[in-house]
Amino acid sequence: MRHEKATKLLDLARLLASTSEGLTLDEMAQAMEVGRRTAERMRDAVWAAFPQMESIEDPPTRRFRIPSGLDSLFQTPTAEELAALRTAADSNAAAGAEGRASALYALEGKLLSALKGSARRRVAPDVEALVQAETIAVHAGPRPYEDQGVLAQIRSAVKGLTALSFRYDGGSQPGRTRKVTPLGILFGRSNYLVSLEGSDPRPRTFRLDRMAGVEALDAPASPPADFSLQAFADESFGIYHGEIEDVVLRIKPERAEDALRWRFHSNQVVERGPDGVVTVSFRASGMLELAWHLFTWGDAIEIVSPESLRQRMIEELEKALAAHRSSPA
Repeated sequence: MRHEKATKLLDLARLLASTSEGLTLDEMAQAMEVGRRTAERMRDAVWAAFPQMESIEDPPTRRFRIPSGLDSLFQTPTAEELAALRTAADSNAAAGAEGRASALYALEGKLLSALKGSARRRVAPDVEALVQAETIAVHAGPRPYEDQGVLAQIRSAVKGLTALSFRYDGGSQPGRTRKVTPLGILFGRSNYLVSLEGSDPRPRTFRLDRMAGVEALDAPASPPADFSLQAFADESFGIYHGEIEDVVLRIKPERAEDALRWRFHSNQVVERGPDGVVTVSFRASGMLELAWHLFTWGDAIEIVSPESLRQRMIEELEKALAAHRSSPA
């Protein structure tokens, strides 16, 4: 128990040393998953161990930070942390996300080079042992497109709040050059640029593998102040956006345990009835992608609502059935 408390105090110290604006007591409590009184006691304990910590007035509250950072003794990464970093890099590489994989491998190299020789020699064998004992299961599916040049231009435009130009070989007018306000990138089974085009206030998505001649322009283009990329992503089951609908699904008792461990959507509500049936409800758009996913559950799931999803599922099943019942050529 004492060891766990000491670890949490060091975690809090690292948080306080990694922020420039500081943390309030409420933010400390939320980050450490403790009550406000416990957070206050932890702050005092950290302050006693690191007297360089300072208090910043931020009416109606105060913020706290450790401005000069922590001694390298407290910042040395563990074998488990380095192994997790390597696993994340390998996972991205296996999935075809070469850009993110390269960034993580480079970060691993910087962390190792920053370690003193004795610390590096001590941690390296454990890292290799953990890496050898863990591997990545590669699933079938599209390999995400991550051209370093394309990502660099998009990120340059996002950081500089400038417009982005590219030729798009998709949509209703393939080959047309577009000028957009970039809002961010959605990484997934396929990678998409989220942006605004023209006077349309609705964000649009463009697949990165269909973009060519990508260039950050010297023209100001700021995203709306109230736009949240995470909120935009949460609106849809997948990438495709449309009308947001109330979805209710029922899962049979024999697949209840699977359903209880499954996340259909970030805002889902899951209930298990006395008969063992699990009911999942959430609000989302993207009924076509949801129908594709529900097909993998076979007859274990019943679509209660909306009717549009039920009809979409029937249409997709009929198409697949017709294709497989036709005589082979």
